[in-house]
Amino acid sequence: MKLTATFKSFLQDTVNLNDSRIASLESSVDAIKKFIRQSEYKPKFIAFHEQGSWAHETIIKPLNGDEFDADLLLAVEPVDGWSASDYVAKLGKIFSESATYKDKTKVYDFCVTIVYANDKRIDISPLVKDRGGIRRYEVCDRGNDAFVQSEPMEYTAWIKQRNGYSGSNSFRKVTRLIKYIRDIKGTFTCPSVLLTTLIGNQIDWYDHGSAAFSDTPTTLKTVLGRLDDWLQARPKKPRVQNPKLATEDFASQLTDDQYENLRKVMKRYRTWVDDAYDEKDRDESIKKWQRVFGSDFAKGEVLTKAAAQIVSPYRALLDTTARHSSDLVEAFYRFGAKLLPAGFYTPPYLRQPTWRTNGHVSENVYVIASWHRHKNSGGRRIEDGEILPSNGGVWLAPRVGFDQDVPDNCRVEWRVTNTGVVALTAQAGRGDFYPASTGTRRWEELRYRGVHFVEAFIVLRSGDILVGKSKPFHVVIE
Repeated sequence: MKLTATFKSFLQDTVNLNDSRIASLESSVDAIKKFIRQSEYKPKFIAFHEQGSWAHETIIKPLNGDEFDADLLLAVEPVDGWSASDYVAKLGKIFSESATYKDKTKVYDFCVTIVYANDKRIDISPLVKDRGGIRRYEVCDRGNDAFVQSEPMEYTAWIKQRNGYSGSNSFRKVTRLIKYIRDIKGTFTCPSVLLTTLIGNQIDWYDHGSAAFSDTPTTLKTVLGRLDDWLQARPKKPRVQNPKLATEDFASQLTDDQYENLRKVMKRYRTWVDDAYDEKDRDESIKKWQRVFGSDFAKGEVLTKAAAQIVSPYRALLDTTARHSSDLVEAFYRFGAKLLPAGFYTPPYLRQPTWRTNGHVSENVYVIASWHRHKNSGGRRIEDGEILPSNGGVWLAPRVGFDQDVPDNCRVEWRVTNTGVVALTAQAGRGDFYPASTGTRRWEELRYRGVHFVEAFIVLRSGDILVGKSKPFHVVIE
């Protein structure tokens, strides 16, 4: 079955990079642009250009809360007497000597990378225009002190063209899905630019409006089928030309063994996708799609057969008590927050807010979190509802608007609520309000197995007025 609605939810909830992290990226990039414009970097600035998955809109959520990468090109005019290494090294020096960026800066061969721990990495690459009076763009290889011709904006235009041919943004959606398969399965190696080009080569102008591209699962079936046919017709690693730069071969990034494995794996996934697509029984089709994408596909759906065996008993329990079975953790892993009824969030010991309001409490508030082995150790970004170990703790931070800090004229009150038989037996249901541990952030240790939740309340200092409240952020301890 197609399960188009399930694909839509899967992309939104699991595959796509969160809107909040996109907003955070754009905010950080704006700050970097401003810094470069105001710096003493010698080359004359022309323009900034997004590059790679960010520019192509095929960026996906990294696994396990890892950092994601975004590429920013700095187009500049050539400087007399400068070698290729100068453009990168001197840009790196400006960032390294900045109070804002010195602890975040790493300098590589082609770029300067700004690292935002547990969140993202932004690669900034100088792009020299028309050096020597020749119409062209070149990136700078610091390691070999060489200029390398590049056509990144033309390649991005080619990607947009392919997406237009497929219609309904399906090229981008399918590219994200195949990249997700690559990352979640780990069964094949294929750099994103090569994989995106291989996918794009399977779509042409005459496909526009075709039934073969009518929706996301159909497009996936069509593209994987064509890609498998193309690969099987080429037993030896072929040349995969950059469609906008004939001298560049993207396939050079693969070894012969990696290419041979890619052929085998794509044939397997093509067979699995066809099987899931053609399956008439909904529950069986979901199981077969899960073979392709893993258990997070349709995780939030209540399967007909599973409902009687798993979901209904849990919901009956959740409707009456907060002493939930420890097995709720496994059910949450399988079904997600959709398993939980509204009553889950109002256990009898939950304290209600007492601050007055001005008639409107904004919901444009959300929580981000990171897990740490110790309070002051390094950590990693975690997602809402991610299953966590019963050790270490989490730093919780509130964000308002489009990834903005809480204004100084407000304070944050955290409502922390534990549920489940383990926490309640220890008389640790809590459900009360707690101040921030430092600034606006709250530190919470992980102790009791169960599904717990935290909420951030934004209170205007003047008048003690509640102006904002986040949705519950689920902290699930195994």
